[in-house]
Amino acid sequence: MIELWKTFLRTQGATIDGCTVLHYGDPAAERAAAANGTVVADLSQLGVMAFRGDDAATFLQNQLTNDVRVLHADAAQWSGYCSPKGRLLGNFLMWRQGEDFCLQLSGDILAGLLKRLSMFILRAKVQGRDASDESVRLVVAGPQAPDAVRAAMGAIPEAAMRTVATEAGTVVRVGEDKFVLSITPERAAGVWEGLRGSATPVGAPVWDWLRLNAGIPMIVAATQEQFVPQMVNLEAIGGVSFQKGCYPGQEIVARSQYLGKLKRRMFLAHVDAEAAAGDSLYSADLAGQTTGTVVNAAPAPAGGFDVLAVAQVESANTHTLHLKAADGAALTLKPLPYALPE
Repeated sequence: MIELWKTFLRTQGATIDGCTVLHYGDPAAERAAAANGTVVADLSQLGVMAFRGDDAATFLQNQLTNDVRVLHADAAQWSGYCSPKGRLLGNFLMWRQGEDFCLQLSGDILAGLLKRLSMFILRAKVQGRDASDESVRLVVAGPQAPDAVRAAMGAIPEAAMRTVATEAGTVVRVGEDKFVLSITPERAAGVWEGLRGSATPVGAPVWDWLRLNAGIPMIVAATQEQFVPQMVNLEAIGGVSFQKGCYPGQEIVARSQYLGKLKRRMFLAHVDAEAAAGDSLYSADLAGQTTGTVVNAAPAPAGGFDVLAVAQVESANTHTLHLKAADGAALTLKPLPYALPE
C-alpha cells in the first residue's frame, strides 16, 4: 500500500492491517450499508501485475485461460492461470491501461505468480512487474454507484466488462452497479472525497462479501492448485475461452468441458459459523471423506458467514454440506446470480 495513501485512509478512520483496510470503526454498520446502499472500498490488499512490450499480448495469450486478443483498450475480462495439470494457480480481473496489460489478483500470491510467469518470457519482448503501488484502486458498488463514479471520475463505461480512461485513471465496470477504479495516486484523495457524498467507506471484508455474492471467486494461497477453472465457475463468468490456442493445462480444461459431466461445481451458501478459504466440507454420503472446499468466505450482514464453496454436485444437491467436520455447522445453499452451463 502506498504510504501516503495509507496515511490518508487513517485520517478517514480506517483501521489497517498491513495492506488491508479492516474497517472504519463499525464493521456491522458497514455490512448493513453494503446490503442496502452504496459503498466504496480500498483494494490495496489485492495486487496488480503489469506486462508491457511488443510481445505482451502474444505472451499472455499463451499463458492464460481467456482470449487476450480480444482485450482491446476499452475492454476488461476475467481470466485464470493454470498449472500443467489444469489447476488454477491464480485468477484475475484484466484490463488495459496505457501500454500495460493489468492483472489484478489476490496479493498473497502475486510474487510467486509473477516469478513463475517471468520464467517463460525467455527472448520475448515483454516486461512484467509488480505494479501494485503505482495506482490507488477502489471499488464502488450499489445503486448510486454509476452516478457517483461518473461524478468523481468524469465518465463511466456504458456496459459491464468495459473500461474508460479519464484524467484521474481508468474505470472498469465489472457489473451493472459495480466499478473498479485504478487512480493515479495524486488524484486518489480527490476522487475519494468525491465519492464520499454517495458511498459509505467499508473495509475489505465487506467487499469480499459483495464479490462472493456476485459469484466471483478469488484464488488465494490456501486454494492454489485445487480447482480446474470450471469448478469455480470461471467459464460461467466469461473467464475461459475454448476457441483460443494452447496454454498451460489447456487439454485438461478442455477435457473437463467436453468429456462427461462436471462432478464438482462452486456453490454460494450461508453458514452460521466462522469460515475461511481452504476449509473442508463434509456430507453424509461420503463418510470419512471431504466433499468440498471453501473458496472464499466473508461475514454476512445478518450474522454468520457467506461462502463460495466447491463441492461434489451430487452431494450438494442431495445432502447437507457441513463445515470442517461431518457434524460441523450446516451450509444453506443460496442461488447464484448467473446460470451455470449445462
